[in-house]
Amino acid sequence: QVQLVESGGGLVQAGGSLRLSCAASRSILSFNMMGWYRQAPGKQRELVAAGTGAGSTNYADSVKDRFTISRDNAKNTLYLQMNSLKPEDTAVYYCKAKLAWDPRRDYWGQGTQVTVSS
Repeated sequence: QVQLVESGGGLVQAGGSLRLSCAASRSILSFNMMGWYRQAPGKQRELVAAGTGAGSTNYADSVKDRFTISRDNAKNTLYLQMNSLKPEDTAVYYCKAKLAWDPRRDYWGQGTQVTVSS
């Protein structure tokens, strides 16, 4: 079984920064995909940033050059550094992962709220 626990959300003013963390219950080397998604009220969940085990990364156009996804294999943790935050970044942010040997199944964290005030 896989558990993902997000942290680091909060209230920040526009232009500020936050770093989200996603701690996994097992080695993140087990995953061939880990990423961040977000869901704003009344909207569908959308991809923010994702990385593969091969080292490639993918960002939503709306966050390119502002957000950076990274990982610490020793701590089994995925990060999302968010800079130059905008009110439209307000959402619940979720961590998602796929195991290398079971890519059909998605594992999700419980989410962490990010609120950006103008």
